[in-house]
Amino acid sequence: MAVLSRRVRPDDWKPVGVDALEANALKVVRSADNRSVIAGPGAGKTELLAQRAAYLLQTGAAPAPRRILAISFKRDAATNLAARVRQRCHRNHAGRFDSMTFDAFAKGLIDRFGQALPERWRPRPDYEIIFPNDRDYRDFLFQQVGTPPASVGTYADIQAITVKAFERRHLVGSPLPVDGWPKPTPGQWAADRLWQTSLHEGKKSVLSFPMIGRLAELLLRVNPMARDALRLTYSHLFMDEFQDTTQIQYDLVRTIFLGTDTVITAVGDNKQQIMRWAMAMDDPFSAFDADFGGKLTPLFNNYRSSPELVRIQHVLAQALDARAVAPVSKTVGTIAGDSCAIWDFSTPEIEADRLAAFVAAEMKTHKLGPRDFVLLVRQKAADYAAVLEPAFMAAGIPLRNEAGTVGAVMLQELLAEEASELIIAILRLAMSKRAGRYWTDCQEALAALRGVAPDEEGAQTKLARELDAYAIKLSATYPTPPKSKAIARSIVDDILAFIGRERLIAVHPAYGQGGWLEMVLDATAVHMLASSAGGVDWSSALDAYEGVHAIPLMTIHKSKGLEYHSVIFVGLDDGAWWSFAGDQIEATAGFFVAFTRAKQRVVFTYCARRGARTKIATLYGLLGKAGVQTVHVA
Repeated sequence: MAVLSRRVRPDDWKPVGVDALEANALKVVRSADNRSVIAGPGAGKTELLAQRAAYLLQTGAAPAPRRILAISFKRDAATNLAARVRQRCHRNHAGRFDSMTFDAFAKGLIDRFGQALPERWRPRPDYEIIFPNDRDYRDFLFQQVGTPPASVGTYADIQAITVKAFERRHLVGSPLPVDGWPKPTPGQWAADRLWQTSLHEGKKSVLSFPMIGRLAELLLRVNPMARDALRLTYSHLFMDEFQDTTQIQYDLVRTIFLGTDTVITAVGDNKQQIMRWAMAMDDPFSAFDADFGGKLTPLFNNYRSSPELVRIQHVLAQALDARAVAPVSKTVGTIAGDSCAIWDFSTPEIEADRLAAFVAAEMKTHKLGPRDFVLLVRQKAADYAAVLEPAFMAAGIPLRNEAGTVGAVMLQELLAEEASELIIAILRLAMSKRAGRYWTDCQEALAALRGVAPDEEGAQTKLARELDAYAIKLSATYPTPPKSKAIARSIVDDILAFIGRERLIAVHPAYGQGGWLEMVLDATAVHMLASSAGGVDWSSALDAYEGVHAIPLMTIHKSKGLEYHSVIFVGLDDGAWWSFAGDQIEATAGFFVAFTRAKQRVVFTYCARRGARTKIATLYGLLGKAGVQTVHVA
């Protein structure tokens, strides 16, 4: 695919790397106004944003030196979008595209400008990130906060605050007042006590990501120069997975960009809102359209799923939105038999054996790889993996629990960490006979770390020589994969020294605070050692590190944004969906998300030993309405 470095006239611009876009998508790509784009599963949200970036950068609609900011909910979504833009654009253009998560964006602001916050809201520079849970908030409210002044209320008033409401409503529920709450309610008083304790009373300041988001919004509200610098920097803003935006994130965007010339494109699907438990807004699209004058633009095509799966998806979609328009499948069915079925099993062990045999047969019949399949569960992936893993291994297919942890890092997150990705890319370059693709990736990543522009030919040539020399040295020093944790860590440290720790931190500020970089490096070494078991060669070890030949097992939430030939959802029962009655809308949206990951086939499994199916009869009713059959397997 040829990408252009010269400017293109808007009328002459054509989509890059794809045959065509649907009419509404092309309108969004070329738009000069704020848009809220309702894009269902398989509509090509990432491709739409990548094409819009290409259009803006290649036509000069995003004029240099201004940049495009893309904010995603998940790290892998941000990484995938950045990679897609690099494929669609010349590196001179792609260098002006910043793709990151909301959390990374807010944290970067605090790390750079946080010391300009008012004293009562100012964290220490070496603050630590925490991930508090309900128990932590319960302990604070019942054991630590104490009795409020009489002017605020009583101890009983504090005890009446529910744990869920404390964080969502009081701690981070609204923008922070510059001088604190003048006449606080009991909830505000308790929230302020936690803020002041977290910021000022320990050895280090400790902050959760929602707290960081609130501090970032306050920072830009009280420091117009920092806010105006962002406005001048970014001509365009993309917001991906917009249905999962929290009030914290929305308020931050509103403070920065409301009333400016920055053009905003918000893309998402209200039928896939599965993060309300994590404080997602009820209806961010309506707020955006009202505040920013967003023009609602729906997309109708589905480029992922077969016509039969799209037909079933529409039945599920109507349960979430009665006004849902039937999408148009733009792919073809390639399998024989049912595209969707419910399989009943007598025991989990028989279920595991039959599923492994099924995947092995499908791989052979359709010439598929392990990563064309996914095993999805609602929760407690480790419990399912304990039964499934031996059966899949016996069938010659490694199964990997991507919801599991390596050291202190979740495996799926480790694979998307910049440090881990670059270390593995350099190892691929050094240890592979044909490493052209890895050479390009390493060259571009190192150029970004060292601030070498694409058009600096002399500096690029020098960097290439350094990279070649280091790859030769690395392969000579470590000719075989590590056989101990110490050797694995020495490999990681060797590569980090070549990359430059300070350079890595400068480009990725999250690594400069707390102990996160050390956690990632340690997890990289641990996972590298585990992937090298059995005396394999470097190619096999690196394949194992990335899970190239393993079928993934993950939760619904971690599957968001991914796609597979076949989705096998294990455990459609009351036990897995124990909270279904508490929030049927979000649970049904999760069910919809799981279903829509599939291109050709969806299999649901049920085993009575794990639970009944009376509480989730609604889900079975929807499948029945769509004509999905139940098959008693064994």
